[in-house]
Amino acid sequence: MTPALATPPLLQPFDAAYARLSEVFPGLRVTQGEALPSGDGWVSAAALATGGEILDTFLAWDDAQIVRDYGQRARPDVIASFALHRYAWPACLLITIPWFLHRRVPRLPVQDVSFQRELGRMAVRVRSFACLPGDPAAALPGARIVPDEEALRAEVRASVAEHLGPVLEGFRSRVRRGPRALWGMASDEITEGLWYLGHLLGEEPRAVAELERLLPGATAPYVGSAAFRELTGPNGEALPTRDRASCCMFYTLRPEDTCVTCPRTCDAERVTRLTATA
Repeated sequence: MTPALATPPLLQPFDAAYARLSEVFPGLRVTQGEALPSGDGWVSAAALATGGEILDTFLAWDDAQIVRDYGQRARPDVIASFALHRYAWPACLLITIPWFLHRRVPRLPVQDVSFQRELGRMAVRVRSFACLPGDPAAALPGARIVPDEEALRAEVRASVAEHLGPVLEGFRSRVRRGPRALWGMASDEITEGLWYLGHLLGEEPRAVAELERLLPGATAPYVGSAAFRELTGPNGEALPTRDRASCCMFYTLRPEDTCVTCPRTCDAERVTRLTATA
């Protein structure tokens, strides 16, 4: 009698999600471990949250990049806004991608994440996570089982808020924005990051639907909803768009070139640009 094959041991519960992220978006690679890297351009999220000299150094990179790419200096609050976006966008994906792909939500307080942006790398230390009943990872240390999809969405919102809250506070005096504007930015980073990755994964409609359920509005501390809507192209095609809850400040460098999701961009312009992209 042939013995039954043993079930292979489950790998780290987030390995597959982070590997898939890097597969479709090579500009970001995520590693896991007990010890986070330091030096050689690595900066911890906890250090960014404290502000001070480490944040000054972080912002200096954006200052130089803006001068190099746009041939002009930006206002200090614009520099800080760019830097915050460049951190928050990938940081949100650390949480939303495992949820989207495998229905697992890691808890990642600031002391458990480091960032090396020149290499496009992030390192995480996952100590606990939420998952649904029946998930094979539910038996692993650190797992917390939640009853249903809505409870898991609440875990996503709580995990992102736990991580981004201290970072937003660390940047607040530099970006010169109040809490409402900062949490509007958080809503945008969650939405636009997963929306873009959903497109790369070939699952854009599902990503849009998931984000609409994740951020329906009135989910404090977040400001606004996912805010998706559809426009109609010249041949009757549906063109998905959304309206940002915050301003990325790019208009201060290129007033004629607003983002396609900026409320300043009229629908006719959006249709023209979205059709050209398609």
